Amino acid sequence: MRIPRIHVAAPLPPGELLQLPEQAGEHLVRVLRLESGHPLILFNGDGFEVDARLASVTKRAVTAELLARRECSRESPLRLTLAQSIARGEKMDWILQKATELGVARIVPVVTERTEVRLDEDRAGKRLAHWQQVIASACEQCGRTELPEIAAPQKLMHWCASLGARDTAARFALLPEADVGLRDIGTLDQGALLLIGPEGGLSEHDIAVARNAGFRGLRLGPRILRTETAGLAALAALQAVAGDFT
Repeated sequence: MRIPRIHVAAPLPPGELLQLPEQAGEHLVRVLRLESGHPLILFNGDGFEVDARLASVTKRAVTAELLARRECSRESPLRLTLAQSIARGEKMDWILQKATELGVARIVPVVTERTEVRLDEDRAGKRLAHWQQVIASACEQCGRTELPEIAAPQKLMHWCASLGARDTAARFALLPEADVGLRDIGTLDQGALLLIGPEGGLSEHDIAVARNAGFRGLRLGPRILRTETAGLAALAALQAVAGDFT
């Protein structure tokens, strides 16, 4: 029997009744056609899961009875940050979804010289809210109990300037012409920051900004990867080298 996992942005104290978010309730009742008594798993991003069951189903609300709370961490020991040049439309959703499945800890949408997507303050806020929902849905699917952090969109130079010397994670920019391969990266005890360019690649100015901030070029084989492929391939490779794919 399939047990749906649902993210709820609220405290989940066992023993209480909780009204589920409208969208989640409609999905359980109208799409999955579940009835009262069906088991659920709820989580709010704090590293725990809560066993629950559907308590009531009405036109106005769907409620769940919260039962037992248990710790259930599925996070990678390798803390990975993906700085992704903002991709167009569904490509960005795809990147966020798959990066979450691959165990990324933090995602920073960046604007580079060749980034085609330009967001004003209002649109940036709406996109950030949408991206947070994409990440939450990916966590529901893949079993994570902690949501990756996603930062507000920002210019590459501003993000690089904010890093400072206290962030000791290894820093890599994916570049087809780089001399450094996976066998050359050394240990990643402090995690890794991974910078991915847009469809047209990182410009010379972007590369200079990244190098000044301590980023090394990293090559993944002889082929040029699309922006929606590059970050995911690199995350998977780093997980295989030093993360939970080993």
